[in-house]
This record gives sequence, structure tokens and C-alpha cells, in this order.
Amino acid sequence: MARACEAYLLRLCTGTPPCCASCPASVKIVWFWLPLLLLVGCHKKDPSPEEQLPTATQSGANTFGCLVNGQPWTPKGNNGSSNYSVSYDRAYRKGTLNVGTYRYIGTGANDYQLVGFYADSIPAPGTYSLAIVNHHEGIFLDRTKTCQFPGNDPYYRKGSLTITRLDVQAGIISGTFEFTLARPGCDTVRVTQGRFDKKL
Repeated sequence: MARACEAYLLRLCTGTPPCCASCPASVKIVWFWLPLLLLVGCHKKDPSPEEQLPTATQSGANTFGCLVNGQPWTPKGNNGSSNYSVSYDRAYRKGTLNVGTYRYIGTGANDYQLVGFYADSIPAPGTYSLAIVNHHEGIFLDRTKTCQFPGNDPYYRKGSLTITRLDVQAGIISGTFEFTLARPGCDTVRVTQGRFDKKL
């Protein structure tokens, strides 16, 4: 049986299908190109940047992801502390949220980036600004570069945070976010398609 299959494939790949030795030339040409067309048609498409991010969920899946200037960004590596942390204090400033993540992009101790945000006055699900200095801000640090956006500094910022679930009893907080940070002499940082889902 195996030899029969090998013979069939050999004939298929050489343009001579079984029982077609006397086929017209046009038919033989079709049989010659058919395997190549099938291979091209079956080529797996590379996933888009957004498809490489975790799904936006509200189940406490402990996920975080976003696009940083169009490139997929998720926490990666470990420096002895968690690369993804979330805290929520319902009593402080009417509900204060802090989200911090880091990702190693090289082998050195300082070869990492940090993406995060903090906001107060978040008592319930809803959409909140990420453009109020010292109250609602997105943060981006790249320790391999000189330009940093640590928050509470006089640079351009805009953005929003949408809390889709805030369930203190179940210990789950989730949402979506986006923000843009810019200052003279630095590349603009655009964080889009952000999503997080965390057990508190």
C-alpha cells in the first residue's frame, strides 16, 4: 500500500497522473502545477499583531497585552518579582488602581521595558481618562533608551481606561486601555489595543 501511495505521489509531482500517460499536454500541465498551487493555498497566514495578544476577557485569567507602536507587547521574563502586578484599593482616593508590567528585551539586567498605568477615583466599571497628571496616567519606560515616560512629568499625554469588570467580592478586575505619550526629542509612544484581566 505504501509503495502504491509513493508511486501515486511521484506521478502527481512529475505531471503524469495515474492512468493519464496519454492525456493531452494541457491536462498534463494542469497536473504539473496542481501540487504547487495546493502548497501555496495551504500556506499558513502569519497572525496579525493584534492576534498575538491575549483575548480580552473578564474572568480573572491573569492576562495582559497591548500594541506598542503597532507591535505586540506582553509581559516576559523575571527579575525576581512578578512581571505583572495589579492592585486595587477601594478606600484610597475613592478607588485606586495600579497596573505594572515589564518585559525583558535583551540579556542585560537593564534590558527591559515597563508598561503600566494608575488611576484614582475608580469606584465602578466605566471609562476614565489617562491624561490627568498625578491622578490618571499611562507609563512607559524603556531602560535601553534615554527617553522615559514615568508619569508625573510635564510631557504630552492622552488616553483612556475602560474598566469592564470590577468585582471586589470575586476578586477580579479587567478592562481595556490606550494611551499616547510624547515629549520633544523623543519618539512618540502609542499604546493601543490594551487589555488586562487579573485576579486581585
